[in-house]
Amino acid sequence: MAPSMAAVSALALPALLLLLLLLGRWKRWRRRHAARHVAVVVLGDVGRSPRMQYHALSLAKHGFLVTLLGFYDSKPYDEILQSNRIQIEGLRELPRLAVGPRVLQYGVKVVFQAVQLLYALMVKVAPSAYIFLQNPPGLPAIAVCWLAGCLSGSKLVIDWHNYGYSIMGLEHGPSHPLVWLAKWYEKLCGRLSHLNLCVTNAMREDLAVNWSIKAVTVHDKPASFFKETPLDVQHQLFVKLAHTHPAFRDGSEPSGVERSVFTEQDPWSRTVVPRPGRPALLVSSTSWTEDEDFSILLAALEKFEQLALDGEPLPPLVCVITGRGPLKEHYGRLISQQRFQHVRVCTPWLEAEDYPLLLGSADLGVCLHKSSSGLDLPMKVVDMFGCCLPVCAVSFKCLHELVKHEENGLVFRDGEELAAQLQMLFSKFPDPAGKLHQLRKNLRESTQLRWDKSWEQIVLPLIVDR
Repeated sequence: MAPSMAAVSALALPALLLLLLLLGRWKRWRRRHAARHVAVVVLGDVGRSPRMQYHALSLAKHGFLVTLLGFYDSKPYDEILQSNRIQIEGLRELPRLAVGPRVLQYGVKVVFQAVQLLYALMVKVAPSAYIFLQNPPGLPAIAVCWLAGCLSGSKLVIDWHNYGYSIMGLEHGPSHPLVWLAKWYEKLCGRLSHLNLCVTNAMREDLAVNWSIKAVTVHDKPASFFKETPLDVQHQLFVKLAHTHPAFRDGSEPSGVERSVFTEQDPWSRTVVPRPGRPALLVSSTSWTEDEDFSILLAALEKFEQLALDGEPLPPLVCVITGRGPLKEHYGRLISQQRFQHVRVCTPWLEAEDYPLLLGSADLGVCLHKSSSGLDLPMKVVDMFGCCLPVCAVSFKCLHELVKHEENGLVFRDGEELAAQLQMLFSKFPDPAGKLHQLRKNLRESTQLRWDKSWEQIVLPLIVDR
């Protein structure tokens, strides 16, 4: 028996060395073929992950071939679809289990996603020099991407948008075992990356102090297509939306003039002009999740309605809330219960190309994002500022990195304070001497760095030099 075991041991060592040699050669082959390819991973809807789409576009503009890996539920930007250097590789959602405890359902989902993602990275995606990963969600994506990188020689770059455990805490409570497990996992696996990016200086400091992770701040910046919308393009958008949303529809008698509630076009000269006495257009975008309390906006709209009924010189108001998410139906019921006379609310889902046009057409943006961690910033405000759209934003810890009170927008704490701001901004609308006009003027005169230039200055040197 002893000789047999010795023979096995003698054969095992060379076999192991041969396996390691072959693995090393394979990894070197992968690196040579991966030099100009990057995998950008979103364990979520690619179309609702603008920052990762921006990463993909910037990488492509600087000569990389990119595979954008994620769920394909919403249409990405046209620039993504039209680029011959970007390929989208779709992941499949696991149908939700109808039986068993929620912990078991979550566990099955994590295992399914882990296997699918590892298979995609190792088999379906070309060899990659880097794997850019959005976090959250990081469970199981961080560990899977790290493992794939170890096996194939790719370097893992984590882009920290927030903490996944803090988002889970909104639903389950901060002391729930799943939340503690998620935090431990995120903290441990987050240290496995080669490079970390994050969205605020506050998050960078928190990662360094509490997680021992060194990160580079890459503030969100608007893409070049977020800009003020010309009046004729506004008109086309309003007429298009009027087909499905009565809030945009003109209620007057047919006259041969093409009209929306905001604009009208002369049938002879084709010139577009604003409608006299038109409503003000307020826009808010949301993912309809627990970190955005839309009861604040509804309370402010109720107060605005009452002020108008009491004779305050306020315009009619069209409030457009865009987005998809789990709480949309809940707030939809609350909105339908209102009996507004001066306020009209609609909740459309906009195509990717229409959303920037709507922001560029609006008079005021409202942001109710509070951040589950208090360390990330709402990208929707970045996009609004790109369109020179003043913003009223609910206050939280690091909002000052983006919104400068009384300069590019206003900060509020509750519905009462937001209502007072709406009253002040829309009083005698559209008064060119009013505060709303001054905030827009400040945004027009400010030097806004766009995403492309910011990425080129901060991120590109980090991946070229490594």
